[in-house]
Amino acid sequence: MQITRVGQCRAALGECPVWDAENDRLWMADCRKGWIHSVDVQTGAMETYELPAPIGSFALNAADELVVALKSEFGLYRLADRRLRILGHIGDSHPNLRLNDGVPLPDGSFVAGTMHIFRQPGEEPLGGLFHVSRQGQLTRLAREFGVVNGPVVHPLLPLFFVADSSQRKIYRYNIGHNAALSDRRVFVDTDGLGTAPDGCCFDSSGGLWTALVHIGAIARFDAAGVLTDRIDLPVKHPASLCFGGPDLADIFVTTISDSGRLKADGMLDGALIRVQGSGYRGAPRPRCSIGI
Repeated sequence: MQITRVGQCRAALGECPVWDAENDRLWMADCRKGWIHSVDVQTGAMETYELPAPIGSFALNAADELVVALKSEFGLYRLADRRLRILGHIGDSHPNLRLNDGVPLPDGSFVAGTMHIFRQPGEEPLGGLFHVSRQGQLTRLAREFGVVNGPVVHPLLPLFFVADSSQRKIYRYNIGHNAALSDRRVFVDTDGLGTAPDGCCFDSSGGLWTALVHIGAIARFDAAGVLTDRIDLPVKHPASLCFGGPDLADIFVTTISDSGRLKADGMLDGALIRVQGSGYRGAPRPRCSIGI
């Protein structure tokens, strides 16, 4: 197995890696700065798009557009002229509340959730999980999430997985028409590993991978939620991951140097990391088709 750095990017809060197979590029966000980077993984060359900070997440939408989750709004960002069009507001506002991780669904829509931090004991979190339909309509799917991370759809089954990092758990739902969620169950509890789960993705055989943000590793869980693989990384806080590269055989990991709560100053903290030789291939990720 080979672990290397891609380019010279040093993100404060590196998140949301997205492999663009059509253009052979890796997209990622530096959420605290409001930057989205498009990276040539062969040369390390990078183009940066600046949006209102903080960014929660984004997804590829059409050929020249991104759907973006900002602090409390969703929008469409056109790359050609760097124009942002707001689609809607989540309906909740608080200084410690913002949108966080998101994912395209197979039908071309988008789901993202919120993080409500620094809550008092017994204080219920605001926000939740939100769905943006292909027509750009915004709907709340669920509440009671402290810190949403790693939403992802199973590549073969109608199942939706999402982490609540504040509870150190990954939940599994059945997912139906218009992203309706039902039958919530705990899939994995990572507390025994000494960490919260962060970003997630699937490999082609149905294994769920997550970034173990507090212990410098990524891990794979099988269909029963059993840990099958752990890869330790030369960083303190990996935040998210995706498969990419030729035949989706590489794993790209975004990392943290200063999230506001987590800080690290090692040589590779904040870098984009490439893991080769894991023995797994990724499941293709859908693109959004909102407003198309």
